[in-house]
Amino acid sequence: MSIVKINALTVPAEQREVLEQRFAARKGLVESADGFEWFELLRPLEGSDRYLVYTRWRDEEAFQAWMNGPMKEAHQRAKGDDSETGDSGSGAGSAERPKPAATGSETWSFEVVQQAPPKK
Repeated sequence: MSIVKINALTVPAEQREVLEQRFAARKGLVESADGFEWFELLRPLEGSDRYLVYTRWRDEEAFQAWMNGPMKEAHQRAKGDDSETGDSGSGAGSAERPKPAATGSETWSFEVVQQAPPKK
């Protein structure tokens, strides 16, 4: 059965729009990852400053392959550790990396034990 990974991001009110824009502009590599099943960015409505990044995977191995492959490479490029590709969307080659929109994060893991698609 599938697994779910939820990254709970603490995002100050003044950074919400920045976070949402960054996710909207993401390159979309996760959608073509082997074992990837679903992605959602969930905005808090009341009483919380935590956004949830929900991803669903075929199994833990597929998630780990993503984290240790394309995800790790993308984060290294964003940090400026890898200048091969270089297109971070910031314009100048070695421009300063933008400040993170989130002030904290925590990852939660779940195994899907039941699911129900909508009735047709």
